[in-house]
Amino acid sequence: MSLDQATLRRIASLARIRVEEHEVENLCQELNGILGWIEQLNEVDVTGIAPLTGASGTALAMRPDAVTDGGYAEKVLSNAPERLGDFYVVPKVVE
Repeated sequence: MSLDQATLRRIASLARIRVEEHEVENLCQELNGILGWIEQLNEVDVTGIAPLTGASGTALAMRPDAVTDGGYAEKVLSNAPERLGDFYVVPKVVE
């Protein structure tokens, strides 16, 4: 399949793309080159090859939905400037 200049102008019009007159010949050659690559891909024998799919068919690993403290309070609070037990001490903001 190849595009002629009239078809290219029609496609550009339908796509609402402005193509200057001096760009038509070059753009026509580029699109014909791309269509040539697509035709080559259509010649590849893909019988017996499963199509590629995304991750939609993959099940995610599940974990129990349980609330925990993480088990490492000392690591979390090690950078606290001031602490009281397992809590940060912050300045009072409301009088």
